Amino acid sequence: MSRFGCIEAGGTKFVCAVATGPDEIAATCRIPTTTPEETLGRAIAFFTELAAAGGDLAAIGIASFGPVVLDRGSPEWGRIARTPKPGWSGADIAGAFGRAFGVRVAFDTDVAAAALAEARWGAAQGAVAAIYLTVGTGIGGGTVVDGRISRGRRHAEMGHMIPARHPDDRDFAGTCPFHGGCLEGLASGPAIQARWGAPLSALAADHPGHAIVGWYLGGHAAGLMAAIAPDSIVLGGGVMETPGLIDRVRDAACAADQGYRATPEEWRRIIVAPGLGSRSGILGALALAQDLVADPAGR
Repeated sequence: MSRFGCIEAGGTKFVCAVATGPDEIAATCRIPTTTPEETLGRAIAFFTELAAAGGDLAAIGIASFGPVVLDRGSPEWGRIARTPKPGWSGADIAGAFGRAFGVRVAFDTDVAAAALAEARWGAAQGAVAAIYLTVGTGIGGGTVVDGRISRGRRHAEMGHMIPARHPDDRDFAGTCPFHGGCLEGLASGPAIQARWGAPLSALAADHPGHAIVGWYLGGHAAGLMAAIAPDSIVLGGGVMETPGLIDRVRDAACAADQGYRATPEEWRRIIVAPGLGSRSGILGALALAQDLVADPAGR
């Protein structure tokens, strides 16, 4: 069976694995994200050692934190774009692995790859259109339609859409350095911490923060339904681990939709937790690599 290199390139850590399938992961390692030179060097060393012991890799899939350059026609393809993470703007992630191993490299955002994995093996199986939305340190999303990642030359920035303001949350400026009160600036982990001084999961059950965050995320889900009509919206990330939050999001989406696109029962089926748990990202990288080998045109 073909062996694939899989990389979930995060702003905090890189998770690397060699796998032949979603249930056949031979080896993994976690590398702290420091400088590009050190982090990429350690990841390359991991794959070099495994390749020497078990044979060459058929392809490498990389699910990366963003922003990234995804236009295959650009000389900057496979690089991190302008980012506030020190030292990483312009880092050539895909090129580093392609040069090191002489194999084709698939490269996309971590959220788009997670959407692909959830549609193939997780909670969105059978969906014609599926969205994976992560709510954590940042907020981002990816879309899969008919089993393929759907986007233009650039990746989507779902977390930077500007929502209507909750009536009890009009005075908070938001934490996004670009937009202030975009969805990420209002409902991400740092926004919650800045506004209320604690993670959402640490706030009392009757704290208004739960309703406010659920309202923002539910309104966003209703907007995604109107724009993309997904069969499944998978909500992952650390903030979504807050007990009861997913039900608040479903209720808020239903209230925002006003019965126009889906019934309350349908909203409960549409908005779901990840079926793959914390493996969505690394299995997304596997799916990217598998698709690259299966599609000679590299679409």
